[in-house]
Amino acid sequence: AQEILFFGGLFMAYMLYRWRDPEAFAAGSHDLDITLGLVNTVILIASSLTMALGVHAAQTNKTRALVRWLVATGGLGLAFLVIKYFEYSAKFEHHLVPGPGFLFEAPIGHRAEMFFSLYFAMTGMHALHMIIGIAILAWLLPRAARGAFNSEYHNPIECFGLYWHFVDIVWIFLFPMLYLIGRHYHGGA
Repeated sequence: AQEILFFGGLFMAYMLYRWRDPEAFAAGSHDLDITLGLVNTVILIASSLTMALGVHAAQTNKTRALVRWLVATGGLGLAFLVIKYFEYSAKFEHHLVPGPGFLFEAPIGHRAEMFFSLYFAMTGMHALHMIIGIAILAWLLPRAARGAFNSEYHNPIECFGLYWHFVDIVWIFLFPMLYLIGRHYHGGA
C-alpha cells in the first residue's frame, strides 16, 4: 500500500503540472524516445508472463521450470535497465537533466525543466524498484534451484510475483503518461 501511495503522489504531481503547462509537457515529451519506451513496455509485459509462469511452476513442483522462468524474468528486468541506461545517457548528453546545466532548445525551455524533473523522478524510482526486484530475485534463485519451493511452500515466489507485477503495472501507467499523452498538443487546437 505504501508503494501505491508513493507512486500515486508522483502521478498526481505530474497531472497537476501537466494541467498547468500542457505546452511545456508536450514539448518535453518530444525528447523522449518512443521506440525505446515501447520496447521497454514489451519487455516488462513479457517479464510479467515469465513471472506468472514461474509462480505456476512453483505451485506444480516443477523446480527446473521455476528456475528457468525466474532467470528469464531477471534477464528481462536487466534488459529493461540497460535500455533505460541508454535512454538516460542520451538525456545527459543533450543536457536535459534538470539543474544548472539544463538546456532545452525551445522558447519554453525553462518551463520544460519541470517535465524532465518529473520524468527523472518517476522513471528513476521505477528503475530503483526494478533493481530491488532483481536483487530479491537473485536471493530467491539459489533457493529455487535447491528445490525450496513446491506445491506446499511457494508463498515467497507468489509474494515476489505480486511485487514484480506491481512494478510492471507502474510502467504501464508511466509509458503513456510520459511518452504519448499530449505529445501532439498544439496550444489547445
